[in-house]
Parts: sequence; C-alpha cells; structure tokens
Amino acid sequence: MAKSYEMQCPVARTLDVIGERWAILVLRDLLLFKSRRFVDFVEALPGIPPNTLSARLKRLEAAGVVERRLYEQHPPRAEYILTAKGRELGPIVAAMREWGRQNSGEDSATRAS
Repeated sequence: MAKSYEMQCPVARTLDVIGERWAILVLRDLLLFKSRRFVDFVEALPGIPPNTLSARLKRLEAAGVVERRLYEQHPPRAEYILTAKGRELGPIVAAMREWGRQNSGEDSATRAS
C-alpha cells in the first residue's frame, strides 16, 4: 500500500494521489501524448520497473485521474488516457516544467548570483 499522509490539508491529499515516484512523469506523458500503452511508458521512462509502473497506473486509475481502455480484445490490449480530473493536473505539471527550466542546471547557479 502506498504511503498516505492522512491529513486534511489539500496539498497532502494531492500528494496522496500524485506524490509517489514516477507518478508525475506518467501524467506528463499522458498530457503530452493523450493516450499511451504500457510499453510506451516503459520506453519513455527508462529505469522504471514494470511492477512500479503497473502500481502507479492502478493508483492513478483508482483515484479517477487515469482511465484504462481496452483497444483490442484478443489478446487484450489497453491504453491509458487522462480523465477530466486528470487533465486538471495539467497546469501543475506545466508549472513544474517551467520551474525546472528556470531553476535547474548550471544556468540557475549563475542567475542566483
């Protein structure tokens, strides 16, 4: 079971859904590409163990952020898409991207001085 902050704070409740390692990058990919297959995530996120990816997708699905859709019955194949609730996280991911652009790497060290 994933760690839960079990607090009434809205930030803590948000972290309960998207605060685990890799979850934000799964959201990033879905915001960029609209739909992704499991193999697409594996290719885009080098180093993510398949069992971790599966757990993140299941957790995001249980939270109503991601929807799993079958696109082939035999053999069963699924793709993942964001729900309306998941798309609401877009500005948060965009803000994180912008912060990362402005505050990472060697350029941020020279800007601070």
